[in-house]
Amino acid sequence: MKRFIVIVLDSAGIGELPDSTAYGDEGSNTIGHISQNVKNFSLPNLERLGLAYIDGFKETYRTATNLQGISLQGSYGKMAEKSAGKDTTTGHWEIAGIILDKPFPLFPEGFPDDLIKEFEKRIGRKTLGNKPASGTVIIQELGDEHVKTGSPIVYTSADSVFQIAAHEDVIPIEEQYRICKIAREMLTGDYGVGRVIARPFIGESGNYKRTDRRKDFSIAPPNKTILNYLNENGYEVRGVGKIEDIFSGSGITKSVHTHSNSDGIDRTIEWIKEKYEGMLFTNLVDFDMHYGHRNDVEGYAKALIEFDIRLPEIMEQLSDGDILLITADHGCDPSTSSTDHSREYVPLLVTGKNVKKGVNLHTRTSFADVAKTIAEYFGVENHLSGESFLNLII
Repeated sequence: MKRFIVIVLDSAGIGELPDSTAYGDEGSNTIGHISQNVKNFSLPNLERLGLAYIDGFKETYRTATNLQGISLQGSYGKMAEKSAGKDTTTGHWEIAGIILDKPFPLFPEGFPDDLIKEFEKRIGRKTLGNKPASGTVIIQELGDEHVKTGSPIVYTSADSVFQIAAHEDVIPIEEQYRICKIAREMLTGDYGVGRVIARPFIGESGNYKRTDRRKDFSIAPPNKTILNYLNENGYEVRGVGKIEDIFSGSGITKSVHTHSNSDGIDRTIEWIKEKYEGMLFTNLVDFDMHYGHRNDVEGYAKALIEFDIRLPEIMEQLSDGDILLITADHGCDPSTSSTDHSREYVPLLVTGKNVKKGVNLHTRTSFADVAKTIAEYFGVENHLSGESFLNLII
């Protein structure tokens, strides 16, 4: 029984890419800076997979673990993003084998008036906002007016997103999702943002709080991904967290949405315990959503430690034919003044009962090497980008 399990620690970058200056991210190093700013920081289980030995990252990483004589349990390296951009969709698509030569459009001045007017016409409501903003800030700023008028709050960020915030008692959640679907249908071509995101919230004036019923409506992938190739060849492809949303359901055979990192880990372990062949693709979003975007260094550190503590639970469930790969989709350095994603290398940590230990995979030139490796592992013919490293780890 063969399975390939990919866990994405959303935004857990490990240092600036050579072109980071072009993205305003010079000097970013998400995990490295967290390790330097948090006392007694240690990720012993990730370190045993090779995190502390990655080329160019080990010099910046600070740990309370005594690394002398450590017995490595996996192969390790880092990956550069070849696609243009630094958003969630681009990162995950590249992991799945698609390289984009053009970034998704951004709207730093808000969306065009004609587009907003047509959107309002189609949903039968006026809108508020239409500007770049922090999601937690804008609901405090416009929440009262929204509750009074019933007008949803539209906003964007430095990412390619069209976000719609609404109080669950004012616009029921299913209606919020319907409104997002209308936006998704409209946002194509030059307006084809990577994601339309429902951002429901609850609470009262001065104390509005976002709920965990967020839902992403991504643009459909332009080509087949490893998910499609596996699916077409009779393998299961299971998505945990927002994976189904990121790929618009394409290639997914079974999916579960989650409420937190802990919930995502629970669901991942449950599905590893079941018997099937194929791919399990997990996204743990709390690192990015709750801590990276909010410049919460201590919170980010705690979340990393919590994942590290639970990593042995995941590894204990692996069967002989399982390969576990841990990576990220971009950075979001909470120690910088920016609250947006950062253009960074991502870790590449691979383990399994039949995976070689202590192999340095060095720097892979694309996230798509993951997809190519998975395709070779299952013997699936494909037209994916990337270069397989399977021969190095098995």
